[in-house]
Amino acid sequence: MSRALPLRRSLLVRLLITSVLIAACSVAATAWLAVQTTTRAIQEEQGQVLADDMDILRQLSGYAATHPDWTDVAGTLRSVSHRTGRRIALTTTGRVPIADSADHTSALPLKAAATVDPLRTDTDTEPGAQLSGIDPRAVGPYRLPATERLKVAKLAAVRQRCFARNGVRTRMERLPSGRSHLTNLAPRADPGYVPDECADGKLNTPTPTEQKALDALSALTRSCLDRHDVHLGHPVALTVDATTGSAAEPSFMDKKPLDEQGARGRTVKACVEVARRQQLDPYVAPAVELFLGTGDSATPRFNMSTANKVKVAGVAGLVLALTVAATALIALRLVRPLRALTAAAQQPPEQHVRVPVTTHDETGVLALAFNELTERRERMEAQRKAMVSDIAHELRTPLTNIRGWLEVARDGLVDPDPELLSSLHDEAVILQRVIDDLQELAAADAGTLRLHPEEIRADELLEQVAAIHRVRAEDAQIRLAVGSTGTLWLNADPVRMRQTLGNLMSNAIRHTPAGGTVTLRARRQDDRIVIEVSDTGAGIEPEDLPHVFDRFWRAEKSRSRRTGGSGLGLAIVRQLVTAHGGTVTVSSTAGSGSVFAVHLPYVEGPVVPTAASV
Repeated sequence: MSRALPLRRSLLVRLLITSVLIAACSVAATAWLAVQTTTRAIQEEQGQVLADDMDILRQLSGYAATHPDWTDVAGTLRSVSHRTGRRIALTTTGRVPIADSADHTSALPLKAAATVDPLRTDTDTEPGAQLSGIDPRAVGPYRLPATERLKVAKLAAVRQRCFARNGVRTRMERLPSGRSHLTNLAPRADPGYVPDECADGKLNTPTPTEQKALDALSALTRSCLDRHDVHLGHPVALTVDATTGSAAEPSFMDKKPLDEQGARGRTVKACVEVARRQQLDPYVAPAVELFLGTGDSATPRFNMSTANKVKVAGVAGLVLALTVAATALIALRLVRPLRALTAAAQQPPEQHVRVPVTTHDETGVLALAFNELTERRERMEAQRKAMVSDIAHELRTPLTNIRGWLEVARDGLVDPDPELLSSLHDEAVILQRVIDDLQELAAADAGTLRLHPEEIRADELLEQVAAIHRVRAEDAQIRLAVGSTGTLWLNADPVRMRQTLGNLMSNAIRHTPAGGTVTLRARRQDDRIVIEVSDTGAGIEPEDLPHVFDRFWRAEKSRSRRTGGSGLGLAIVRQLVTAHGGTVTVSSTAGSGSVFAVHLPYVEGPVVPTAASV
């Protein structure tokens, strides 16, 4: 009758678990790919949003740098909002609304995105960055009229041709102030390099408009220096920046050079900066707060590209195909050993077929167990045949002797005298002994061997066994020694234990020569009681040790049942010790004797009442 396997060991459950694990890995791989793809797309989207925000700030800063107020900014806000899809709102520093690209009056964000102030933030020199300083598009009084623009452009064209004659390629650019500027196109070229032929000083000479603005700036600078009690004794040398068209950094020219890093130098620079802001203030719009929102339309902030969709779908399909292939491969590897086991089990029993062990998993363990079972069955079959042969031999000999003597007596050839009867009795005793041993082994094998355990002292048990065999040992001129460490108690059947130790003592005395010693001792080892029977006989060969407890085994094959016993004594010893919950072992060295050790559970002795308790 087949037993139901636990659910956790079911092959179907294992396959399902494997499939679930593979599917989980597949989903994880697909999710990872999707996350990576979407994350990259979101990052690109966020980068684009940041770029749009910086562009909005740049355009509004440019508007403020070129307009004295924010009166007409509404059209610019709507145009930029439509292009970027963002809501754009401007308020004063006190949160008073100035302009809003949205038609509704929804609440503004809690925090402003940036401050639009062209006099303190430069958003044009490096796109995407906010530098401290004045926006170069704020030129104010430095803006050239048409006539001066044309004149400067002609001077720039003359210098460009001069540069070309000297092998220098340049590009003409128009600065926010209207001034023309040449840029050197050679890589790693000095931007201030001018060939001697071209250094006429005309292009960089301030125009009347620029000079007027520089004079006004110089006057504002002197007023600031006077407030700080700094007197240079000469006017501050101011000129026009060739890259912006507005006032450049001041240069210090005096009979006594002014330390630019000193206190006076820093004060002069600070006053020039203050004067520039004071001069440009009427020409630029006042500083405002910039608020950015999501706009009126709910446009999606993320949209996966077609290429990313194809990539995700492709990876998902590939992982699915790998999942099916891996599942099929695992199923084949699991089923193949089972088919081999089925085929081997269907073979005739006498063939004892083995299966190859090709794996180290559960099926491999099953195949190994099947092979071990086959080996045990083959070994048991051989033992069964040998035991039948041994039993027949052991019974045949005494029966043959008894029959022979009875036939001789029946024929009148020999008188049935006491000597004949004694011989027949000896043969009957031997036959009875073999039958009794076989009966005990059969009862032990069937589990019907009855035990009557009780608490007994190990030292008393050893003395009883020694007393039984002391006369035999003295007749064989063998010294018998008994020893015990302390008072040890056993929970065992005393009759069966005396039988067990008696069999071991008989073997020890039988195999010990005259003058030898047989020792019987007991000791405690952890939670076990160890009773050892050792002798100084010939010992047992190493190749014979595994067969010592086999039935009908004899150390010397030449011994008969009269001199060597029936060959069942040690087998009975093992069965009796096992019935008591213990084990029996043997160790031997050829030529030095053997040691049989019986390991039994240790129990606490009975409590002896004291006089006080009585």
